[in-house]
This record gives sequence, structure tokens and C-alpha cells, in this order.
Amino acid sequence: MNFNQITTLAITALLAYLAGSIPFGLLIGLARGVDVRKAGSRNIGATNVLRTVGKPWGVLAFLLDFAKGIAGAMVVTAIAARISGDSGLSAECLKITGGFFAVAGHNWPVWLKFRGGKGVATSAGMMLAIIPMQLGIALIVWIAVLLAFRYVSLASICAAVALATGAWILRNGEDAAVPILATVLAVFVIARHHANIARLLSGTENRFSFRK
Repeated sequence: MNFNQITTLAITALLAYLAGSIPFGLLIGLARGVDVRKAGSRNIGATNVLRTVGKPWGVLAFLLDFAKGIAGAMVVTAIAARISGDSGLSAECLKITGGFFAVAGHNWPVWLKFRGGKGVATSAGMMLAIIPMQLGIALIVWIAVLLAFRYVSLASICAAVALATGAWILRNGEDAAVPILATVLAVFVIARHHANIARLLSGTENRFSFRK
């Protein structure tokens, strides 16, 4: 790997991390007079915004966090490539790098002492840019589990596992980088939901309400 390639990857990682670390959920909550770090599950993610601020604002937080994943995989990589010139790196390599660091920024934002969200929406946005078909399968799983059990956390965990599984099954002999990334993200999602898993096992996890 030459100096130009290292520079391109470094720029991609830095810009993607900074984009991913924008705490949209927290900012939306503060704009509505609620510090989501002190309410509900105390998480800055869309689900806690939905519960503590309101469903429209939770949806907005989800869409913005989702957009961070797309930006990390697409927009940031294009900017980095333009800054550094032709590095010879593949588009897939840059997308993986940008998307991964966007998720890392969301999960561990430097501005909030590395206490961020759980990475579900941002991971989904990233995967839309890389493996949209597998993301579609994961979305179907997410909806089915949510409708069946009304646990957002369980739906998110199952969707993450479905995404990783689909990435391996449908890779058609291609490079294993994307399936490995999907597996790492699934591990991230499960690990970030450790408190939810404990509540699911004890029967104290909050169920999602479809009523306004």
C-alpha cells in the first residue's frame, strides 16, 4: 500500500467518523426541550427519541442517522478521493472504510465522551449503499419480528443477524470483506443491546406501541 492510498483511507476514515458522530438524536431532543441522555433509556438513538420526544421526532432521528451511513459510504468517499486524487483503491474498499467509521462515529462520538447510539440506523444506511438486497431481507426480518413481538431491540438484533447471514449466503464467491464487515456490525449491534437483552430475558423490556 502506497502513501497516497494510506492518505485516502485516513481522510475517508476521519471525515466519515466526524459525519457519523453528529448526535442528531440528542440535538433533536434538546431542540424539543428534552435531554435524551437523561430520559428513557438515556440513549441518543432514534428509539429513545421516539419514546421520550415523540414518534415524528423519532422517525426524523432515524432518517438522519440512516443518512449518516449513506454519507459515510458514498459522499465522504467521493470527497476523499477528490482530495487525494487517483489512489488506485477500489470503490468497495472506500465504501467499507467510510461506512464503518460512520458507524463508529455514531456509536462512540468524541463529543459525548464516546457514549453514542447503538448503530442500527447508521449501519442500515451504510449497507443500503453496499448490499441493498441483503438490507432488504434484513428489513423484512425487522418488520416481521417487530409486528410479532413488539420489541424494537429484538427486531434490531434479529435484523443484524439476518443481514450478516444474507451477506455470506449471497456473496456469490466474491471477496469476503463485505460479509466480514456485516458480521462485525452485527456483533456491534448485539453488544450495544446488552442491557436490552438482559431486560428481554427478565421480561422487563418495553414493548413498542403502534398507537399515537
